[in-house]
Amino acid sequence: MELDDIRGGRLDVISEEGEHQDISRESSTMEACYVVPEPGGRTFQRFSVNTNESLRFEPCEDSCPSPTAAEDDVFEKGEFEGEIIPVRNQLQGKVAEMENFAGHLEEIFLTVEENFGRQEQHLEQHYNDVLQTLSQRYDERATGLQEEKKSKLESLYGQLLVCGQALDASKVLIETAQEIYRCQDKRLFLKTVMPIIKRVEEFAKEDIDLTLATSLEFSTPLADLTDVKTMMDSINIVPAPSAPVINPQLPNSATQTSLHVCWSLFSDDTVEYYELYYRPVLEDTPADSTCAPQESKVKVKETHCTVTDLLPNAQYELWVTATNTTGISPASEKALYMTVPSPPVIKQRECSSCPEAALIRWESGNTNPVDSYTVELSETGTVGTESNITESIVAVPTCQCLIQLQAGRQYFISVRAVNIGGPSERSDAITISTTGTFFYLLEDTAHPCLSMSEDGFTIFYGDEELPITAMAFEDNTFTRCVAILGDLIPVRGRHYWEVEVDEDTEFRVGVAYEDTERDSYLGANSSSWCMRHIRTPSRHKYEFLHNGWSPDLRITVHPVRIGVALDYDRGTLSFFNAHLEQHLHTFRCHFQSYVHPCFSLDNPGALTVHNGIAAPDYTVT
Repeated sequence: MELDDIRGGRLDVISEEGEHQDISRESSTMEACYVVPEPGGRTFQRFSVNTNESLRFEPCEDSCPSPTAAEDDVFEKGEFEGEIIPVRNQLQGKVAEMENFAGHLEEIFLTVEENFGRQEQHLEQHYNDVLQTLSQRYDERATGLQEEKKSKLESLYGQLLVCGQALDASKVLIETAQEIYRCQDKRLFLKTVMPIIKRVEEFAKEDIDLTLATSLEFSTPLADLTDVKTMMDSINIVPAPSAPVINPQLPNSATQTSLHVCWSLFSDDTVEYYELYYRPVLEDTPADSTCAPQESKVKVKETHCTVTDLLPNAQYELWVTATNTTGISPASEKALYMTVPSPPVIKQRECSSCPEAALIRWESGNTNPVDSYTVELSETGTVGTESNITESIVAVPTCQCLIQLQAGRQYFISVRAVNIGGPSERSDAITISTTGTFFYLLEDTAHPCLSMSEDGFTIFYGDEELPITAMAFEDNTFTRCVAILGDLIPVRGRHYWEVEVDEDTEFRVGVAYEDTERDSYLGANSSSWCMRHIRTPSRHKYEFLHNGWSPDLRITVHPVRIGVALDYDRGTLSFFNAHLEQHLHTFRCHFQSYVHPCFSLDNPGALTVHNGIAAPDYTVT
């Protein structure tokens, strides 16, 4: 059957279905087809409708009423839509399934035609090969017979020549003997008869071979037609499979320790089982190296397989062969698959937040690089449990992400690593609060004389002076000022934190750019702003330094707890006596870039940072 015939038949079926639908639409305006009794004694007539309308029911008597009476008593349209819509959707689904099945049949039809053409070419090739082989065998056999005939004739001809020569010699000898016998001269007879007798005796002694020099029969060995027989038998033998084609890796086809691999094969190939080979791909290892990883093998009957017990975020090389009763196919082209990465590890001590955003940093947790990361966050409920509402930030290229949040909330935040195999499991979640600005102190910037508390928010300057040779200075540490930076505040808007110090402690608190000079004092350059406390024998002296200059201010009450308010948008940095809710001073500057909180101790003592707190109302000026 041709493809056009099938398609034509399908179109006829569709046409008949369309005519049937038209008849159904017309019948929806006619009388009801049958009556449905109701337990209460009432009966309802059911009308046929198309897929765009709901079924309608109407009460009726034992006999069918007229269309006018039916219109008066018909139920409101839509009363039974809730029942009919699922049925309609189900019918539409069935129609879609039938159309898909018809399309599938067309594909099968085309596949059968292609397979038939391929088998026909295969049979014709076998036929030509058999004829060519038989022709070669005939030529070889005919040549052998011709050479054997030539050899026999040459042998017989040689023997015939020898016989002719013997006959000629006998004839000459007989004629000579007859001449001597007729001779009348007795003396001449006696003189010549002896040599003739001797010649006759010698001739008689000669052995003449009168047997044929060659056989009259031709040798007819059986022709070796085993290869022809093999070729003829192979026509009915299932051919060995062709090389399978391994599919590229699909998204979400892997876990941290497994891979789901699929492949395909020519539809006319008969296969008993497949063998899937795989091995990890190690960097900087040549393919022919003796240190190459050992390959593993899995035997399956399907065209897919799930390989387990693998390494996370590792690349694997896979190939597959097909086997049947005839033999093994060539190996497929090798494909590269990736397992899902291990979960990242959030570096909580390097995360910071403010009322409107949070900066999250993490470690990859994988030896091999990943494609991207996904950050997931959910707001905590009223009792501190995770809510069902989860937001995701996808395609994060690096190991940090700045997330916009809502003020006064608390969030659970986790991270997933993503590669071609899919996303990893969630990392351990951390809790982020947006009540106020929260940051940690950066230990890598601390002067060697400073030490930190276990929670990381109190710094100490001991009484014991360290010699310069005992101090280990790094590229990012302060070398002259006994200072430390807080984490960067990379979000515009208002930020607030507080600092608690003893009244005998000399200190500097404020903000500084990331590239502020490490061999300079805070406030003594153009990249830092700070409040400084100096203890003199007579009083407490306070300076508000920037670029080495301070306004002439006098503070009568020593602030034990100092509030620091940073406003990027307004370009202000303000200081407050938090206990007295008293404004001390405000720097006005257009900050060129984001700044770090900074803290310094000018004499032995301690300083504690309080952050993550809401800014008091009195700080809004």
